[in-house]
Amino acid sequence: MDDVVSVIDAIGRLVSAIWLPVILVFVLLRYRTPLGQFFEDVGEFSINAFGVQATVKRRTKEATNALQAAAVAKGITSGAAEPPAATRELAPSPAPIAATVAQSITPRVLRRASESTVLWVDDDPGFNIHEREALEAVGVAFDLATNTADALALAARRRYDAIITDMGRPGDDRAGYTLLKALRDGGDPTPVVIYSGSSKPEHRTEALQKGAFGATNRPDELFQLVLEAIGAQR
Repeated sequence: MDDVVSVIDAIGRLVSAIWLPVILVFVLLRYRTPLGQFFEDVGEFSINAFGVQATVKRRTKEATNALQAAAVAKGITSGAAEPPAATRELAPSPAPIAATVAQSITPRVLRRASESTVLWVDDDPGFNIHEREALEAVGVAFDLATNTADALALAARRRYDAIITDMGRPGDDRAGYTLLKALRDGGDPTPVVIYSGSSKPEHRTEALQKGAFGATNRPDELFQLVLEAIGAQR
């Protein structure tokens, strides 16, 4: 009887040695996406416990301050004592900006943003310095172009995580769409966000129909759209 038990035990160990690795490989292949997400979340939780939360708070504050400065700058470009109604709508109050930034920034977003490069196309880059500061606060790097030809040349040399473009540039009132069409005709799927002076619903709809990731004239919405575009890419 002892011999029989020993044989059965040996067979059991042999079967375990053969099938457990097979089962493990099957589980890893079958559930690799949710398992990867689980371990990523666990990693983020562990990192948070060692101080990343402080980084999140600091960068949230930096991005919020930059976006508030951007909103103010957009509101005073007319030079009038009080901005006209159209530009007042451009400048959201501090509370919504802070809420938007707080909702947008997480440890995962910071990690992805720190690995991302965005191409910004605008014939007057200085006009958007605060918006860039907000995104740089979370780790995004930028390449700048002032015209469509230069933008296409840069996009041909490397793959960007997102592209931001204004709409009108000298010689082309719809340069944003010109760039978008050239990118798509060339097979470039990079998310394109149009950042222009219009917030009309029909302009947003047209941008989406033409293949843009989004369109806005608000600094806080731009911040959110770019982080979403980066996340969608990765």
